[in-house]
Amino acid sequence: MKKLYTVLFSLVLLQTAFAQDGPKTPVGGRPNIPSDLSFEFGFNQLNNRPEDMSLNFFRSRTFNVYFQHPIKIFGETSGITMNPGIGVGTDKYAFKDAQNLFNDPVKGVESSELKEISEVYGDNIRLKTNTFAANYFDIPLDFTYHLNKTNHTKGFRFSIGAKFGVLYEAHSKIKYKDSDGLKRKVKDSQNYGLEKFRYGLTFKAGSPGFYSWFYYGLNDTFQAGKGPIGTQASQINFGVAVKVF
Repeated sequence: MKKLYTVLFSLVLLQTAFAQDGPKTPVGGRPNIPSDLSFEFGFNQLNNRPEDMSLNFFRSRTFNVYFQHPIKIFGETSGITMNPGIGVGTDKYAFKDAQNLFNDPVKGVESSELKEISEVYGDNIRLKTNTFAANYFDIPLDFTYHLNKTNHTKGFRFSIGAKFGVLYEAHSKIKYKDSDGLKRKVKDSQNYGLEKFRYGLTFKAGSPGFYSWFYYGLNDTFQAGKGPIGTQASQINFGVAVKVF
């Protein structure tokens, strides 16, 4: 999380630099700054996953922070912009039946298998927290059509695009009480057989300050032969977002 906070702070400083030279609006309105800092909230699911690899829907969440800069293309009044950007994405997986990912010694160092927590830490435990997270540096690129062609700070808009990401950290986090009542916290950071890169298609629709979004991953989440249960699953993420600038 310290890495994430560092990136977020850098994005805010970058946005502030744009704001100092950009046009101003009265307090209470959305600043008319020619860049967007977006916070995306949503859910993370696996497409084409094995039946034994179920996820808790509401606890498997996604949080993305993206800084994008619109560039007008096809003329000043075309209503079309290209929006390249940078950012970070965090995807959490909450496996059902008190399961999580652990290294699989049979498949090697960068690998994983899905096991019940009790198989690793004992039957007589009380599980408090059980999550798995994958963190990425992302490069989003959107092509946006604005219904208000002359004033892009107003009106409905929608976009299609793509996102490319690089995995920089993954970990499991498990909290429990053992048979003696002692609180235990285990955070294990490793690759778990995840693909180091991800890429997929995106769709967004909404207003300048609020939109819904959808991401469809085009590559497998895990490396071939390295993930749990021989999975070839890919990501599907969706949710809502707010733009603070």
